[in-house]
Amino acid sequence: MNTALSWIKAYVPGLSCTDQEYCDAMTLSGTKVEGYERLDKNLDRIVIGQIEKIEKHPDADKLIVCQVNIGTKTIQIVTGAPNVKEGDKVPVVLDGGCVAGGHDGGPLPEEGIKIKAGKLRGVESDGMMCSIEELGSSREMYPEAPEYGIYIFPEDAMVGADAVEALGLRDTVFEYEITSNRVDCYSVLGIAREAAATFRQPFCPPQVTVHDNGEDVHDYVGVEVEDTDLCSRYCARVCKNIKIAPSPRWMQRRLAAAGIRPINNLVDITNYVMAEYGQPMHAYDLDTIAGHKIIVRRAKDGDTFMTLDGQLRNLDSEVLMICDAEKEVGIAGIMGGENSKITDDVKTVLFEAATFYGPNIRKSAKRIGMRTEASGIFEKGLDPVNAAAAIDRACQLIEELGCGEVVGGMVDVCEPIKPLRKIPFEPEKINRFLGTDISREDMLKTFEMLELSYDPATEEITIPSFRQDLEGFADIAEEVARFFGYDKIPVSLPSGEATTGKISFKGRVEEKARDIAEYCGFSQGMCYSFESPKVFDKLLIPADSELRKAITISNPLGEDYSIMRTLPLNGMLTSLSTNYNRRNKDVRLYELGNIYLPKSLPLTELPEERMQFTLGFYGEGDFFTMKGVVEEFLEHVGMKKKPVYDPEDKKPFLHPGRQADVVYQGERVGYLGEVHPKVAANYGIGARVYLAVIDIPKVVSMATFDRKYEGIAKYPAVTRDISMVVPKAVLVGQIEAILEQRGGKILEGYSLFDIYEGEQIQEGYKSIAYTLTFRAKDRTLEDADITAAMKKILNGLESLGIELRQ
Repeated sequence: MNTALSWIKAYVPGLSCTDQEYCDAMTLSGTKVEGYERLDKNLDRIVIGQIEKIEKHPDADKLIVCQVNIGTKTIQIVTGAPNVKEGDKVPVVLDGGCVAGGHDGGPLPEEGIKIKAGKLRGVESDGMMCSIEELGSSREMYPEAPEYGIYIFPEDAMVGADAVEALGLRDTVFEYEITSNRVDCYSVLGIAREAAATFRQPFCPPQVTVHDNGEDVHDYVGVEVEDTDLCSRYCARVCKNIKIAPSPRWMQRRLAAAGIRPINNLVDITNYVMAEYGQPMHAYDLDTIAGHKIIVRRAKDGDTFMTLDGQLRNLDSEVLMICDAEKEVGIAGIMGGENSKITDDVKTVLFEAATFYGPNIRKSAKRIGMRTEASGIFEKGLDPVNAAAAIDRACQLIEELGCGEVVGGMVDVCEPIKPLRKIPFEPEKINRFLGTDISREDMLKTFEMLELSYDPATEEITIPSFRQDLEGFADIAEEVARFFGYDKIPVSLPSGEATTGKISFKGRVEEKARDIAEYCGFSQGMCYSFESPKVFDKLLIPADSELRKAITISNPLGEDYSIMRTLPLNGMLTSLSTNYNRRNKDVRLYELGNIYLPKSLPLTELPEERMQFTLGFYGEGDFFTMKGVVEEFLEHVGMKKKPVYDPEDKKPFLHPGRQADVVYQGERVGYLGEVHPKVAANYGIGARVYLAVIDIPKVVSMATFDRKYEGIAKYPAVTRDISMVVPKAVLVGQIEAILEQRGGKILEGYSLFDIYEGEQIQEGYKSIAYTLTFRAKDRTLEDADITAAMKKILNGLESLGIELRQ
């Protein structure tokens, strides 16, 4: 939304501030200003001059020498402009002045162009006459300007006056970021009302009075609304004896400053009212309306319609159309039709101002592939009261500009308008809510400026129809806060039992997962929750697997994003594949993301969302590298006991001999392993890939951040090395369970330092060596203590078929 400051001041005449002050104050009061631009930027010392005499240049055929009266004196200017003649009034840049740009239509220089007196082909020239482009604008916004040459002022322009002021360029255009719930601020009047309240100045909207010719509009046109659910109000007025001409300069300047190209008086009036009131309007040539009747109804499936831009649009039964007795003449809220457009021969005009159902306009614009400025406003949901006010304003302008004759009355087909909303006024509660001490009187003054009326009898605030965003107590409190000044509200702690927040326990576990992963060299990735059904085939998931029972998206972006993921591997493998194919070495990635497990299909309730901690890498490292990262994480979240690794649950996407479930105290908390070679090939990865997936909800149920710290040991440790011949079927985890169980309280720790398989070891066995560390907290251990502990350990190992290596 853009507005010119001069247009705002027309309705807030007491407004007096700098551009920056306006920007800051409006932003603080809730109407965010994105930025602003002065139209007279880089324009300096430019006056209106009148050419008194023209002579040929003595040494150049294409140059002329002009004597130009600038009010205080006459100066000489040499120019090559082909369109000037004696008596013309033109913009003149004096010696030392500045213009915005040149004739080429390219981007304007940041600092402008300085003009100095000098000589052109030996003849003195004391300044320069300007084209509209050199003044930083264009023929689109100044249609009276010549295509090539100097801008010519009308005859009533005052010689010596400020040319920039005369052109309406002493102005600033502000750009606002308007939230979709404040549809009233998609209008100059809405912004002006906010500015008046912000600067505590009177708001003076235009006084609309329509002088009609006494005829009855119902004799000219009838209106029937078939689909009242999509059109709650349709207003129509007729103007006859239309005279198409340029609109007045004040209207052209306001439209141009707002970025709207002036065309002619009729089109400019509809654009002006849309900008001023925020109510899109449309004008039809009444002579093209069959039966002089308007019917508002849905289109039929398969219909086509030629819009004003000459494009044939495909329609269906969800698109609302404006029709006459025989044909469609416009797409409601979007664009009119080629068959009823206004031409220079128009004699009688039908004005339309309506309230259409916003969601339908938005969907229709998307369905037919056409979004206009009007549809962008309609889709936000308009105030039905505004339609009648806007159409009356258009008719007033028709009369005032001499554009035509207004026929009496208005055809108004309207569903019952909802009564105005009332909200209890509770000043004490508002102050408690905001942490302020604002007087009741000051609150009521703010409401009065915003046109919110107060009833002392009921102590209620009546909300005007244009403020659809005000629904309850909190909205009223916000109005008080933003005009009192957010910057003036004192700092205070929120009241309640707790005044400080902290990270949840689950959040702490996830934070620890990130810390451990990044400490181990992994970088975080973010993967899509939407996937393709083809993922299951790439991962070799069996056809009858529960993992294939995924939630289907009802409106997917495409087949590749049509289901919710039930396992987190596809995104990780896709990311690793991208890195591999870009020849990145030793890539390590991790992700914390949800999987979505439906309780039944089709869905009858929300699915279970489970956070998964997924790790993946290729390059330097192996299965045991990944195993170490998993154990590091579990240990840091307080799961002190070592997990058990179960290789029996074969997962099809992992290598059959290099995978294991991670089991902690009898619960499976995740799995890890090398990716199956076929799966790696499906993802285009030509290296060994390792994955680990940890189920965060299960970890959260077992984790703890309680820590018990012990002092430094006072007594020495004793170490023993033990080398064993172990059957290959025996897992290291089984051995370590025996060590922990039988080592007793004096076993401080153990460390695996060697695994060997080869010629010196018999077939079906492997050699494993550990270092055991013993220490007592209250004494120095004796040899007998160590021998007894070792004996218990060896007895336990023998039960697994393990022998000491000789």
